[in-house]
Amino acid sequence: MGFTFPNFKRFAIAAISSRQLSVLCSVYAPVIQSSAQPTFQYEQCQNHKGNYTTNSTYQGNLNRVLSILPSRGNGNGFYNSSYGRNSDKVYATGLCRGDIEPNGCRNCLVKSAQILTLVCPNKKEAIGGFDECMLRCSNLPSLGVMETSPIFHSWSTESVSSIYLNGFFRDLRILLDELKNRAAAGGPLRKYATGNTSAPEFQIIYALAQCRPDLSQLGCNNCLDKAFQDIPRYYGKVGGRVVTPSCNFRYEVYRFYGHAYDAPPATQPPPPPLTEAGATIGKKSNTSGNSIIVVATAATAVLIISLGVYSRVKKSYKKVEASSSDDDDKEEEVEFGTADCLRFDFRTVRVATGNFSERNKIGQSVHGPVYRGKLRSTGQQIAVKRFYKNGLHIDYFKNEVLLLSRLQHRNVVRLLGFCLKENERLLVYEFPKMSLDDLLSAEHEHLAWETRYKIIRGIAQGLLYLHEDSRLRIIHYDLNASNIWLDEDMNPKISDFGVAKLIGVYESEDTRKLLNTVGYIAAKYLRNGPISTEVDVFSFGQLILEIASGRTCGFSEHRGEDYEHPLVSYARRNWREGTLSNLVDPQMKDGPSKLDEILRCVDIGMLCIQESAADRPTMSSVVHMLNCDLFHFP
Repeated sequence: MGFTFPNFKRFAIAAISSRQLSVLCSVYAPVIQSSAQPTFQYEQCQNHKGNYTTNSTYQGNLNRVLSILPSRGNGNGFYNSSYGRNSDKVYATGLCRGDIEPNGCRNCLVKSAQILTLVCPNKKEAIGGFDECMLRCSNLPSLGVMETSPIFHSWSTESVSSIYLNGFFRDLRILLDELKNRAAAGGPLRKYATGNTSAPEFQIIYALAQCRPDLSQLGCNNCLDKAFQDIPRYYGKVGGRVVTPSCNFRYEVYRFYGHAYDAPPATQPPPPPLTEAGATIGKKSNTSGNSIIVVATAATAVLIISLGVYSRVKKSYKKVEASSSDDDDKEEEVEFGTADCLRFDFRTVRVATGNFSERNKIGQSVHGPVYRGKLRSTGQQIAVKRFYKNGLHIDYFKNEVLLLSRLQHRNVVRLLGFCLKENERLLVYEFPKMSLDDLLSAEHEHLAWETRYKIIRGIAQGLLYLHEDSRLRIIHYDLNASNIWLDEDMNPKISDFGVAKLIGVYESEDTRKLLNTVGYIAAKYLRNGPISTEVDVFSFGQLILEIASGRTCGFSEHRGEDYEHPLVSYARRNWREGTLSNLVDPQMKDGPSKLDEILRCVDIGMLCIQESAADRPTMSSVVHMLNCDLFHFP
């Protein structure tokens, strides 16, 4: 028997009467990391397993076993306890997701116990939990028993495009089978595996598979195979999960799990005392000692040879630099390393752009003009950013080359190459149809909500990739409509990484001087930092408001609006007055029929532009909200 995840708003909020931001944070508690109250995801009261009476011995034993359960863990997320005798004996088990550390796991089990006893009063058997943990209470033991009923399932409302459907689920099934085998082989402490794979249309599919560690390898395999049988019932969805008492799996097109928690190793026992066998042990030790001497001698020889080779190579580099007629180019060549394979010949780019003709100029960045071009050799259309010829922009040129050359995502602009020639510094990109700024500034009555929503979701996917999924975790820091490029199919591509920074790297004041559009950055960061991913989240929220309203960030209806963020101020005023529909673009032909979806998207934008950075959602939460219809605003 299957059960979809029920709506548990009754545990997250008592009543909703307005669209205030504080209420929104409560509604979105399960997906916003900063929220203190996650939502109980699922529960099943086993009516056919019997009842207990209030104030009975069984109830006392139940309360006792639930109180001691958090202290009965194996250090890897599995908890098991029992209390009582004969027919009044109560069994409890808890299982936390493999990336949840012990304190978080125990807290999750405590909250689950509080809720489960409320929603399943007087039931001898009940099961339920949050996203991070599952709790089960029963009058029967379950250790080592593989059970697949009751089964809970939840699926995204978003569907895979029909042309990519078969490939998507082929890749998904291959990934799930691999994770099943890895989880089943996990041993008696933890059976948990995560992984990802590339798939058509979507950049990455993320998935996890987990079994209770008390199952055998065969039992875990069989349990997950049974759970996988539910996938065809919701064939075509971009995300979903299935939970049974003994195992669970989940897949999404965004990363929803962290690094697996590893319990600290057990303390090593002291060395055994010497015995009469000491002579034999001594011989082995002498042999080991001789081996160590031989290895150390060989290592020293290798080190000396390596230093000699390094010295000769270093001298050869100096000779090359001394004989070069273009010192700037050679210095850049050494610094770019592996990215040097993207180097373009200056003459090729100059010819492609008609010698940087004004008629081929298609835009202006804070670092320099952008030109349209066409490569003679292949006929490929390109966009070329020509940096200003001053020292202020050199570091931003290097930054963009080194970052973009390592990024690959359908919603991040692709760097085709770069060029250095004396004082010329050029970046060559794939050619866009237009920028989002161009689209919003032009006549856009033809732009349907479906297209706008596609742009919003694409930007969100690109930001999630930058913040969490790329090899280099990156804060863009200059996200605005002019830095969002659109291709022929209106797929958005995040561009202009000149001021982008690796997460955790200190940001200097010079960066703030070179921002393209300060209206997209929260004022506190412009004044005193520090720089964090919340900067990009704020900018993304403002982009949502622009796309939904058709207005630019500088729009203001009244002189009293916040001069730094007039559109944000206008949106907040309408929020307070309950007139958010004023934000919907009146020229949007399908606006009236899509009003609920548009306002829901605006709600997400309002979450992103909250004044307190700690209250803003992460991009993984934003993507989850955009892709799923599990959460609704009143």
